[in-house]
Amino acid sequence: MRVAAFAIVIIATIWTAAPARAQTYDPKYPVCLELYGEDGSVIECGFTSLAQCTQAASGGRSAMCFNNPYFANA
Repeated sequence: MRVAAFAIVIIATIWTAAPARAQTYDPKYPVCLELYGEDGSVIECGFTSLAQCTQAASGGRSAMCFNNPYFANA
């Protein structure tokens, strides 16, 4: 019985100590840029306007600008 209880405690500790995934969308900025590459896509939310994002996306890269769904109005 002690072994089962110890195993449950160990499993619970591992689950709670596992690293959490980082938040993809920064709620401080209203516009995000998604860059596509061979290894998948990366989302960068650090733009204040679609024009600013479009300028950063230009240059031959495969990218798309979109409104941040988690933007928190100030």
